[in-house]
Amino acid sequence: MTSQPPRLPRTGPLPRPSSPTEAREYLKAEAFPAPDVRTVTLTATEFTSICPRTGQPDFGSVTIEYTPGERCLESKALKYYLWSYRDEGAFCESLAARIADDIVYAIRPRTLSVHVNQNVRGGIALVALAVREGT
Repeated sequence: MTSQPPRLPRTGPLPRPSSPTEAREYLKAEAFPAPDVRTVTLTATEFTSICPRTGQPDFGSVTIEYTPGERCLESKALKYYLWSYRDEGAFCESLAARIADDIVYAIRPRTLSVHVNQNVRGGIALVALAVREGT
């Protein structure tokens, strides 16, 4: 007997994600067939993760732009996935790379760019860009 891929509830509150690794499975399971579009851009303006050195929260935004292959990201699954980073200690650069890799895993877009923008802290703002092409 094969196990069914995980699915998010259609209504009501979302369960709290246990980890980004678990949450990326929902990105894959909830993806839908791509319509005839050239580019998709999703922007999450309330992204939170944890500084791995200080344990303090890092606030910012994530912008994902991709050219679909056969599948597209479903926005509810993306919210769930990004929420999984709320308690995850990671540097901004690592976040951009991991999010890009997980999206490639989930939908195999033709092109992909992921911008992670961390808000100013200690007088420094940080932007990291991860690009994946020909996936």
